[in-house]
Amino acid sequence: MTLDEVISEFDRGLRSMTGISRMSRPMPESAISGSDLQNDALSDESQLTEKERAHSAGLMRVNHVGEVCAQALYQAQKLATNSPELKASFEQAAREEEDHLAWTSKRLNDLDARPSLLNPLWYAGALAIGFVAGRFGDRASLGFMAETERQVEQHLDGHMKTLPANDHASRAIVEQMRLDESAHAAAAIGAGGTEVPFPVRALMRAASKVMTRTAYYI
Repeated sequence: MTLDEVISEFDRGLRSMTGISRMSRPMPESAISGSDLQNDALSDESQLTEKERAHSAGLMRVNHVGEVCAQALYQAQKLATNSPELKASFEQAAREEEDHLAWTSKRLNDLDARPSLLNPLWYAGALAIGFVAGRFGDRASLGFMAETERQVEQHLDGHMKTLPANDHASRAIVEQMRLDESAHAAAAIGAGGTEVPFPVRALMRAASKVMTRTAYYI
């Protein structure tokens, strides 16, 4: 690994933990169309109750943490593989996930909310897990990636059911994230990812529950 690559990865890690991320795609927009309806959508945020706003902020904080972890996972798996093709694949997925990081960060700011105070901890834990997964080989690493994306997609499905109906901005972000995660999972399986054993899947779900419940508040 060259010095430039080390610096680049270190920079990405710092930006992930501090919420300073680059957006290569614009913020997803609500499916509402028409000038009058667009104006209504813009006013929806002011119509959120304090409880609804707090709930939206909690869910978006959880999603932001998920994207911090995604950056660490892809970074670690990229470092663990010797395959140029896989390195490129993980890099591409990480760039798309960085959009998610930027979107959720912007939405938290719009909701006058902060990201998780434990982001450095989440990042370090995900980095270690991703590197361990990568050391089991490329097929196992891809399988881990696919399972991670599937579980994230399930979380996002749940968020769509509980986000306030008037919070069109958050719902548009979550929906686009869900589509991207599904595509990443399919790509990983298509590239040869193996099925993750049930005990590992169960452990991943348990760890995810701890993270999501904590990040919702802290």
